Amino acid sequence: MGKPIGVLALQGGVAAHCDALEQIGMESVQVRQRSTLGKIGGLIVPGGESTAIRRAILRAGMGAALTALVADGLPVLTTCAGTIIAADATFGWLDIEVQRNAYGPQAHSRCARADDGTTELVLIRAPRIVAVGSGVQVLARLDGDPVLVRQGAVTGATFHPELCEDRSLHATLFA
Repeated sequence: MGKPIGVLALQGGVAAHCDALEQIGMESVQVRQRSTLGKIGGLIVPGGESTAIRRAILRAGMGAALTALVADGLPVLTTCAGTIIAADATFGWLDIEVQRNAYGPQAHSRCARADDGTTELVLIRAPRIVAVGSGVQVLARLDGDPVLVRQGAVTGATFHPELCEDRSLHATLFA
């Protein structure tokens, strides 16, 4: 088995991603310190509260190190608030523009299917991708809006694949 997949564990939905990785036979490690970054074969930036996650990344001194790993082609999955972190306005790993909490408050959380009918979506205070750069590939849409995008080795989801039964996204990216 290769290196474990790191799950950024500074704030947010860490345990569900670790469980999802375990279910597909992948080892995970919770990343709380910069020193752990050299020991991982991929990274998940989970959902949570984007401002708190961003501040925690900077407080832990991981911003530049994470950006360097992305530039080196480390496979990265960002979900919900993690995708806000990856957006151009924050760290710039994905050339996208996002609108926070675009699908409504927590009370409006819902399950849906992507427009193609195949991708299960769990939307919890989800951001909406309102613009994509020319180098960004749209992999799935909901009501015409991108909900799953890829640029290089970074895949961004505005939903929570770790809360769905389907593990194909985690498996495709990391197995």
